[in-house]
Amino acid sequence: MIAKWRAVRAAAGGPVATHALIAGCCAVFLLGPASGLNPSYGTGERLLEAGTAYFRRWGVVPAELAEGSPRALLTPLTALFLHGSWLHLLGNMLFLRVFGAMAEERMGRPAFLCFYVCTGYLALAGYAAANASSEQTLVGASGAISAVLGAFLFLFPRARVTSLFPFLYFLPLRLPAWLVLLFWFALQWVAAHRAGSGPGVAYLAHLVGFSLGFLLAWVRYGRAARVRRSATATEGDSQP
Repeated sequence: MIAKWRAVRAAAGGPVATHALIAGCCAVFLLGPASGLNPSYGTGERLLEAGTAYFRRWGVVPAELAEGSPRALLTPLTALFLHGSWLHLLGNMLFLRVFGAMAEERMGRPAFLCFYVCTGYLALAGYAAANASSEQTLVGASGAISAVLGAFLFLFPRARVTSLFPFLYFLPLRLPAWLVLLFWFALQWVAAHRAGSGPGVAYLAHLVGFSLGFLLAWVRYGRAARVRRSATATEGDSQP
């Protein structure tokens, strides 16, 4: 299956949408205050103050979103391209590259982009709705990427992915996608129920995004598979 989808990607020019999303997130991060590379934000205390104002303006503040102002209603979209640190950015982009490429080629570029933006928006909005009084700023592409993981679980459950497990001394193992992704989902569930959402971590957004991604893939592609099976069965029955 992996070889088949690599051939499809090569014929179609590669996962252009996935690469564009990665490039967009990286560009926004490098130009923003969190990278520490843009001298216009200054250094020291000035950089910290600029960073706080920057993320509050473009990130999701649940209490402001609950008020329904036009500016706040746009923040679940702008927050998808913001990241608070190098580790935050690189971790998200690695997951997007690994799982987004095949999902994109299965859905098609325009559909994948629409899926990514809409599920990411809803994941962040869902978190904000559950924490409507919070003044904590939420940023990151994790909600949208979680949706990609959910869709990948439905579309390619038997694909094998390389995973690193800390409790196995980071030994790389190639495991079925369904096992890796369900284990990831379970970790998010446990973390959300034990610690809630700590600074910089919005486990609920991950859970909402993953569930939306899986559900939308099931509705869209599960239905298509059932139609194909029904058509095949009908053709078989009509043969003399």
